[in-house]
Amino acid sequence: MRIIRTLAIAALLTATARAKPNLVFLIADDCTWSDIGCYGGQAHTPNINRLATQGMRFTRCFQAAPMCSPTRHSIYTGQYPVKSGAYPNHTFVRDDVKSVVQYLKPLGYRVALSGKTHVSPPAVFSWERLGTAQNPDFKKVDAFLGECAGKDQPFCLLLCSNEPHTPWNKGDPSRYPPAEIKLPPVYADTPATREGMSRYLAEITYFDGQVGSALGLLDKHKMTEDTLVIVVSEQGNSLPFAKWTCYDRGLRSAFIARWPGRIKPGTLNQAMIEYVDILPTFIDAAGGELAPEIDGRSLLPMFAGKQRHKEHVFGIMTTRGIHHGSDHFGIRSVRSERFHYIWNFSPEIEFQNACTNSKEFKSWERAAADGDKHAAEQVKRYKFRPSVELYDIAKDPEEQRNLAKNPEYEEVRRELRAELEKWMEHCGDKGLRTELDATAHLAKNRNKKVKPGNKPKKKRKKDANR
Repeated sequence: MRIIRTLAIAALLTATARAKPNLVFLIADDCTWSDIGCYGGQAHTPNINRLATQGMRFTRCFQAAPMCSPTRHSIYTGQYPVKSGAYPNHTFVRDDVKSVVQYLKPLGYRVALSGKTHVSPPAVFSWERLGTAQNPDFKKVDAFLGECAGKDQPFCLLLCSNEPHTPWNKGDPSRYPPAEIKLPPVYADTPATREGMSRYLAEITYFDGQVGSALGLLDKHKMTEDTLVIVVSEQGNSLPFAKWTCYDRGLRSAFIARWPGRIKPGTLNQAMIEYVDILPTFIDAAGGELAPEIDGRSLLPMFAGKQRHKEHVFGIMTTRGIHHGSDHFGIRSVRSERFHYIWNFSPEIEFQNACTNSKEFKSWERAAADGDKHAAEQVKRYKFRPSVELYDIAKDPEEQRNLAKNPEYEEVRRELRAELEKWMEHCGDKGLRTELDATAHLAKNRNKKVKPGNKPKKKRKKDANR
């Protein structure tokens, strides 16, 4: 009798372990969400498109920062950038912050990453490293999946691409003839812009191939039915009005989830969600309890069909520590379903970043000097920002008409400003003071005594994570 009971308990424990889904997260690098095929974009993305038919496509996903490093810290910790300490680029979180590793390992998961990291310190992000390259090593991923399959081991696998980050030198640009490309209305139409877009779209297709490789390995190891897969596009591309800005092109993201038996295939979800919701979703799916320090909320109700999640989403941008950036130009934003409020801390300063140093933007400036009025308008809008911007996203999705000085929207401005200040207080964000303190939050200064507000004394070197 005792033997039978022991066997029954063992069977129950095994069934419980198998009930924990595998978790696979794939992220692009500097990819504007609206350029992906299933979001109406020009990029050829058959694997991502097919995944959308097998799962749920979210139309209003946002991240809190339009730069690689704070974005990734936010995903893996479930905390907003200033709150965790990781808010400039090339940054790090405080030593007491927990990551996906510390949350999922006690729940019985192996946690591994293959591809780009751009997070620090290693003690917090102590996952298994599958290769050292900036793109996923699918041979090592294959071996990892084989090990997990053999041991019936649940896992969380983070597959982090370096594409379509510049330089755009992967994929086949001949698929995208520059003359046939449709440019967004905010772009100046120059040969350099069209040629850059061609190479950029080719790299999105290259990333789509990586998604296909990952999904193929899940099929190979017969893990598809037991795995929650999430694919996101990260912040927008490095062309104007996307990366390094708090406009929708900078903060909005593609988000596709597939979970057989839990997510209805081919569904659409319009709930406003954020990247900080990804970690709590994983914890919830794994059967864990959410820690109070986590800012995000589980998306499992959305996977079941709920269409509302958050009333407001938030954004932060700091130029301190970025390549070719203004010494300090802080931006904060709050977005409701209809309106987008942006607060620029240093409107008296010219807004600069790697984009303003690119050949594409330089071609805009030349076109403006040659009398192209549209190019001149966009160059001015990009480099010189007012203190406050307000956009009606429903009527003006490209955010071209600033309504901040229109008395008709005074109540909207006041309500959104109050929500933004409440969020900043929650994060410990002191506005311009926080921007000036950003130098002390750069990874290269982590073990140095850097006084808050000090300006960098040496020219910034090229970062290994670009």
